Amino acid sequence: MYRRSVALVFVVGALGAVGTSGAAAGGSEAQPVSAEKLAQALASPAVDPRRTGALAVDLETGRVVYERNASLALAPASAEKLAIAFAALRLLGPSYRFRTEVSGFGALSGKVWRGDLFLVGHGDPTLGRADLDALAAQVRSFGIRRVTGAVVGDERHFDNLRAVRGWKPSFLGNESHPLSALALAGVPAASANGSTASAASSFTAALERRGVAIVGRPRTGRAPADILPLAVDFSRALSRIVLEMNRESDNFLAEMLLKELGAALAGSGTSAAGAAVVRGALLDADVPVAGVRIVDGSGLSLLDRLTARALVELLRAAELDPKIRDAFMASLPVAGVSGTLRNRLQKRVTRGRVRAKTGTTSGASALAGFVKDRYAFAILQNGSPVSYWSARLAQDRFVTVLARS
Repeated sequence: MYRRSVALVFVVGALGAVGTSGAAAGGSEAQPVSAEKLAQALASPAVDPRRTGALAVDLETGRVVYERNASLALAPASAEKLAIAFAALRLLGPSYRFRTEVSGFGALSGKVWRGDLFLVGHGDPTLGRADLDALAAQVRSFGIRRVTGAVVGDERHFDNLRAVRGWKPSFLGNESHPLSALALAGVPAASANGSTASAASSFTAALERRGVAIVGRPRTGRAPADILPLAVDFSRALSRIVLEMNRESDNFLAEMLLKELGAALAGSGTSAAGAAVVRGALLDADVPVAGVRIVDGSGLSLLDRLTARALVELLRAAELDPKIRDAFMASLPVAGVSGTLRNRLQKRVTRGRVRAKTGTTSGASALAGFVKDRYAFAILQNGSPVSYWSARLAQDRFVTVLARS
């Protein structure tokens, strides 16, 4: 499981040498990594060691350099997104794109469409007003200048559950937009069930700006099976969506990806179906799933569980997979530079040399990723609540010890 190609070992060795040289230039001589020093770094009187799991592995040799409760099932917070990113990139592919369609039910008579237009969502979490404008331009290019019916929004690609099992009621609308297969990014809905209606209204306005008059009022419904395709819009590549999801820890993107995994690979656009697909992807990659429970995509659910061991093996599997490695690695925040790590680990020994996913809820704190392409590590800390600053300080000390070796 820890075997690597000769070429990759050479690259890792070279990168490690560069990192060590930089550390020495900064005035701190590289030292062999010490399990005792890592244990001291992770220790905190404000964080329960019995509810802390940690694992660090040398990528070049496969040697475990530190381990504590590595198989203990713990709430992962947003480290959960690593599992979603891994499964989505592996199963859908980095170039996968979501689509949104416009179809007509009726007939074109001169410049008049006699019937309704259906705006059909397929779960694009990045769909915006610019996309609707592009769709409207395509409809106009058919010669349509008037529609006797209405714009009808169709969200049936996913189920109609707006939240996920295990969420606190306050999460909906605060931590994540309501989940819908047809929702506009950055446009608030009037209610938890208002995303599709809002999209239909916005598309009506986009058509009218393009000179297409709509007689009927926008509404929601289901497109008939026998219908004429008029326009299609594609999202950015999945690699870009995963990058935004992980770097900024976007909960809505994670939940939409989870449902799309269910829709595309299990024939059911539900969080539960997506969770089963993610678990299957972990199993297929030989990631140990004992103690792992995937419920949502964001890590907000109080029912989610991961282990430090599963996270490290997931990271190893992603790093060794040439089809997803670049996209997966690029999605991770960089210490002192980008995403949720832009203001952390800013010392010279760690800045730019650590790529890792953060995770924070009232009951969990996490950090998992890579140090200088030499170590893969994962830290999960739970509490009731967990001490926010103490947990982060311990994580940063731990990573700094790895970076100095």
